[in-house]
Amino acid sequence: MTNYRRAQIKGGTYFFTLACATRTNNSVLTDNISALRHAFRKVKSTHPFTIDAIVILPEHLHCVWTLPPNDADFGIRWSLIKSGFSRQLAPSEKCSQSRQKRKERGIWQRRFWEHVIRDDEDYARHIDYIHWNPVKHGLVKQVKDWPYSSFHQYVKNNVYRQDWASIDEFYGIGTE
Repeated sequence: MTNYRRAQIKGGTYFFTLACATRTNNSVLTDNISALRHAFRKVKSTHPFTIDAIVILPEHLHCVWTLPPNDADFGIRWSLIKSGFSRQLAPSEKCSQSRQKRKERGIWQRRFWEHVIRDDEDYARHIDYIHWNPVKHGLVKQVKDWPYSSFHQYVKNNVYRQDWASIDEFYGIGTE
């Protein structure tokens, strides 16, 4: 087994991508959004962290978290969120023999992508990426139309305009 090296910075801010094991014709996350929210809330109550931005897509999610000052263990948090979410769903997914042997469900990919946020520019770029993602994947034409996103909180906090970033704006359609 490969020994992955992850940056462990106490109180750090990180960008994450987590994906379901099956990425095609799968909407397990959005179809079960209440269960996913419950898993997040439960883990946050025992292992605090701040969700700076998040978007939940049908079969993957992106988010930026900030951990408490004396804590760098995002791995345990993701493990608890993934398992907590999975336990709320009735088994229906296909499981490989390897997953069965390890008593794993076949909902999530085993690993996840993490990136340490380096500075304000890096932070802003990742927040924009998160909020743009539903448009990028063709799920909506305007960022504001995707319900499973922290974008709406950013609008309330006057960080973004309600009409920020549409597919037409991206391609220059209807602009002078």
